[in-house]
Amino acid sequence: MLRALKPHKTVLSWADAYISDKVEQAAAKAQKALLELQHPDGYWWAELEANVTITSEYIMLRSFLGLADADRFSRMANYILSQQLDNGGWSIYHGDGGDLSTTVEAYLALKLAGLQTTMPEMQQARQFILSRGGPLQSRVFTRIFLALFGQVSWRGIPTMPVEFVLLPLWTGLSIYELSSWSRATVVPLSVVMAYQPVCPLPPDRGVRELFHPWEDPLRDHRVRLKKNGLSLDNLFVFSDKLLKVYQGHPYPPLRQWALRRAEEWILTHQEETGDWGGIQPAMLNSILALHCLGYSNKHRAIKLGLEAMEFFTLAAGNRLWLQSCISPIWDTALSVRALTASGLQGTHPAVSKACQWILQQQIFRRGDWSVKNPYLAAGGWAFEFHNNWYPDIDDSAVVLMSLAEGLQEPQQHRTALDRGVHWCLGMQSQNGGFAAFDTDNTKAWLNHIPFADLKALIDPPTEDVTSRVLEMMGMFGYTADHVAASKAIAFLKSAQQPDGCWYGRWGVNYIYGTWSVLCGLKGIGEDMSSPYIRRAVAWLQDHQNEDGGWGETCASYKYPELRGQGPSTASQTAWALLGLIAAGEAGSPAVAKGIRYLVQTQTPSGRWEEPYFTGTGFPQHFMIRYHLYRDYFPLMALGNYLKSRGHYPDV
Repeated sequence: MLRALKPHKTVLSWADAYISDKVEQAAAKAQKALLELQHPDGYWWAELEANVTITSEYIMLRSFLGLADADRFSRMANYILSQQLDNGGWSIYHGDGGDLSTTVEAYLALKLAGLQTTMPEMQQARQFILSRGGPLQSRVFTRIFLALFGQVSWRGIPTMPVEFVLLPLWTGLSIYELSSWSRATVVPLSVVMAYQPVCPLPPDRGVRELFHPWEDPLRDHRVRLKKNGLSLDNLFVFSDKLLKVYQGHPYPPLRQWALRRAEEWILTHQEETGDWGGIQPAMLNSILALHCLGYSNKHRAIKLGLEAMEFFTLAAGNRLWLQSCISPIWDTALSVRALTASGLQGTHPAVSKACQWILQQQIFRRGDWSVKNPYLAAGGWAFEFHNNWYPDIDDSAVVLMSLAEGLQEPQQHRTALDRGVHWCLGMQSQNGGFAAFDTDNTKAWLNHIPFADLKALIDPPTEDVTSRVLEMMGMFGYTADHVAASKAIAFLKSAQQPDGCWYGRWGVNYIYGTWSVLCGLKGIGEDMSSPYIRRAVAWLQDHQNEDGGWGETCASYKYPELRGQGPSTASQTAWALLGLIAAGEAGSPAVAKGIRYLVQTQTPSGRWEEPYFTGTGFPQHFMIRYHLYRDYFPLMALGNYLKSRGHYPDV
C-alpha cells in the first residue's frame, strides 16, 4: 500500500481534488500490479520484444548445423506466421508497414521449416519482397544468411577480413574501435567470412522464386559503387574490391595467425553459462564461427552456446520464439525506482529483496572496456543475467540510483556503491559525454564501410546516457561544478536541437532524450529556469496530444520532422511528465492533462496497454518493445507527481 498522505495545509485546487480522488487510487493499483510481477528471487523480467528475424535466424542456425527439429521448427513457424502483416510483410515495429530484410529472413526460415510456396501466406510474402526490390536490396546481415545457404554469392557480401583482429590498439583501427555489440558479432563473423561456407539446399527449400527473372543471384550479387560520386562510401567500396583480391589468394598472408587469434578471442569471451555478449547476434555468429573452425556440435563451447540461446526462448500455445536479449537488471532497477517513487521504502520486503539481488549482480571482472581504461577498477552492472564482459554505463547509473533510493541502510554497502560510481565516472569520454559500453568509441567514418549498412558500428556518447550519469551523480552528493559534471553539462548543451529538445538514442526518441536530460540537469542541481531548459519545457508542452498524452513514432529516427509526433502511449506520456515535473511544472495544465490521461487509460488490472515500440536497439533498423515499460514508467510518473504536490514526504 502507499504510505499515508501528508496532510494538506492549503485550499485544494480542482487539480488537487482530482488527484486525491483519482491519482492515488491509480498509483496504488499500479503499485500492486507491479509487485505481483516480481520473481520470487527478487528481480523483475519481462519480454523484450523485437522482430521475427531473431526466431528466423535461430531456425537458420540449427538448419546449418544439421540440428533441424521438426516440432520446434513448426512451433516457430507458427509464431512467425502470427506476426505477418496483411500486406504479406513482417515489421520491425508496430505500424511500420513492413520491412524488406525482415521479410526475406522470415520467408527463408519458413522454407527451411518446410512450408510450401503455394501457401497463401508465402505467396503474399513473395509479392511483398518483389515489390520492395527483391533480396539483393536487403541488408548485409540478411544477405549473409542467404549466402550461407547458397542463395546468393559470397562475392556480393562486403568483406570483413579476419586479419582485422591482429591490429593493435595504437593503430586506431583495432576491433576496440567498434562498439561492443559490433565487436562481439564482427570477430566471429569475420571467421565465417574467411571460410565462406555454403550449406546447399534442395530446390524446394531454396528461395529462387524471390528473385526477378532477369537476376542471377550467384553472378549479379556484387558490392557496387554508390551514386554519390567521389565520397567516403565509394572509397570503401574500392577498398572492398582490393580486399576481395586478397581474400581470393590461395594462401593469404597472416590468415592462419588471424584465425587462431579470433578463435582464442571467441573462446575467451564466452561466459561460463555459454553466453556471448548477452545478445543473440553475438551468440549465433560465435557458434557459426566455431563450427567453421571444425568444432563439432558436441563440443562443450557449442553445446553451452546452444543451451544459452534456449534461455532466450518464450512459448505460448503452439508458438515458440526467441528474444534478442533479456533485460532483468534494467527492469529490476527501474521497478525499484518506480516503487520508491510511489511511496515504498527499503523496509518493504519487495524493495529489500530486489536491492539485495541487484547488489549480487555487480561485476568485478575486467571486460573489454578496460582495454582503453587499464587503470579503472571494475564495478559496473550489465543489462542481462550473464554478461560480465560488457557492463553497461546506463544500467549501472540506474542501478546506483535504485540502490540509493531503495536500500534501507546504504552505508552498509558503501564500498559497492562507491565502486559503482567510480566506474561510471571513469567511463566518461573526452567530449564530456557518456556512451553505453565504451570510452571514446567515436570514429564515425567506420559507419561508411559497406559492411556497416545499419550505421551502428560505433558507440558514441549520447544525451540520454550522459543525463542518467548526471542524475546519479546528484543523488550521490556531486554538484554541477564537479569537473565530470561540468563537462557533461557542456556536452548536453552542445547536443540540444534548435527547437529545444534532445535526441534519444536508446528510447523513442526526442521525448525520451528530452525527459532524460531534464531529469539529469535537475538531479545535478542545474538552474531549471535557465533559458535553454525552458526551451525544452516548451517543446514538450507544444507536443502534447489532444488526449493529454504524448507519443512519438519510431519513424522520427529516419524523419526528424516527425519528432514528438505519434499516438499517445503510457511510457512516452510518463517520460514527458517526469521531464516536466523535474523542470518544476508539476502544477501546470499540461501535467494535469497528462496525469489525467494515465488515470483514464489504466486498465482494471492496474496496468496499461501499449502495442507500440518505444525502445531502441539500432535507430531505424531494430526497435524494441519492453513489456514492462507500460508498468513502471507510469507508476514512476504518478508517484513523482504525488510527491511533488505534497501528498507524501520524500522517501
